Amino acid sequence: MVQSIPTQEKQAVALTSVTAAIVLIAMKLIVGLWTGSLGIISEAMHSGLDLVAALVTYISVRVSDKPADPDHPFGHGKIESLSAFVETTLLFLACAWIIWEAIRRLFYHNVHVEPSLAAFSVMFIAITIDTFRSRALFRVARKYNSQALEADALHFSTDVYSSSVVILGLILVYIANQNNLPWLRKADPVAALIVAGIVVYISLRLGKRTVEALVDASPEGSSSRIAEAVSRVPGVLRLDRIRTRQSGPRLFVDLRLTLHSNTALEHAKAVADLVESSVHQLFPDADVVIHTTPSEPPTGDLVEKIRSIANRRNFQVHEVTAYEVKGCINVILDLEVEPSLRLDTAHDQATALEQDIKRGLPEVCEVNIHL
Repeated sequence: MVQSIPTQEKQAVALTSVTAAIVLIAMKLIVGLWTGSLGIISEAMHSGLDLVAALVTYISVRVSDKPADPDHPFGHGKIESLSAFVETTLLFLACAWIIWEAIRRLFYHNVHVEPSLAAFSVMFIAITIDTFRSRALFRVARKYNSQALEADALHFSTDVYSSSVVILGLILVYIANQNNLPWLRKADPVAALIVAGIVVYISLRLGKRTVEALVDASPEGSSSRIAEAVSRVPGVLRLDRIRTRQSGPRLFVDLRLTLHSNTALEHAKAVADLVESSVHQLFPDADVVIHTTPSEPPTGDLVEKIRSIANRRNFQVHEVTAYEVKGCINVILDLEVEPSLRLDTAHDQATALEQDIKRGLPEVCEVNIHL
C-alpha cells in the first residue's frame, strides 16, 4: 500500500528521533561511567527512556494513520494518546530512580566526579542534537496535528534544559576541585535532582493532556469556538448540544441543532452543510455529525402546530385554516402530493396526516384535506 506524504513525513521524523536517541545513549553512558557523574548517568537513563518513547511514537504513528475499519469505526488515532501515556509513565519511573540515587549520594555515599573535557563535550553535543530533533518533531506535529509527535517533541525538549543543568553541575564540581571546596562537590547530585524536577513538571503536563484524550475530554476551547461559529449560520435557531472528542490528529464533533419547524428537508440539509463548513474552517480534518430538530411552535399558534405535524412526514401543506364552530375546531388545508401518485395512494397520505393532526391536537374535531 502506497503511503501518503503526511504519513511518510511523520514516520521519517519519528525514525530520525530513534536514531538520535541511540547515539546519545551511547555517548552519555560511556562518559558518565568514565567520569562518575550522576548527572550524566541520569541523562543517559533519560535518553534511554527517550529511545523507548521514540520507538513507541514511531510505532504509534504507523498504526494511527491506518484508515477506519469495522472494528475501529473512529479510526486508530487513540494509539497516539496511548503512546504519549506510556512516555509519561516511563518518565516518572526515570525520575524516581534519579531522585533516589541523588539522595543516596547527597547523604549516604560519596562518589568522585571527574568533570573532564569529554563530559562537557558530550553534553554540548547532546544539547545540539536535542535542539534540532525537538524542533523537527514540533514542526511536523503542528503541521499534521499529531499528538504522539507533539508529546515526543515535548519529551525531547526537556533534554535541552536538563543537559544545561548537568553542565552547570559539572562546572561547580570543577570549581570545587580547583579550590578545595568539598561542599560544592554536591553540585552534581543536586543538578540531578533539578533534572528530575524538570522532568516531573513536564511529565505532569504531558500526562494531564494524554489522560484527557484517553477519557474523551473535550479539547480545551474547541466547544466554545465551534458554538460561536455555528451561532452565526443563518437558519440555526439554537445549538442544543455539542460534543467533541480528540482521536489522534482528528477531532470528532457531534452537534444537535434546532431549526424552524416549517423548514423544508432540502433547506435543513443546506443549513447543516453550512454548519459543517463553518466547523471545517476551524478544524479542517474534523469528522462532523449533525442532527437537526424542528422548533416547537408557540403554544397558541394552532396553524403552526399543524404545519409542524405535516413537516414530520415531509408533507407540504398550504392554505391552512383553523376555525371554531360551537366549541369545536375545524381545520381545512391543501396537501401537495406527487402528480404521478395513484388517487388511492394520495388518499392514504391524506388519511395518515388527518390522524396525526387529531392525535397531536385533541382539540381538533374535523380535518378537511384537499389534494
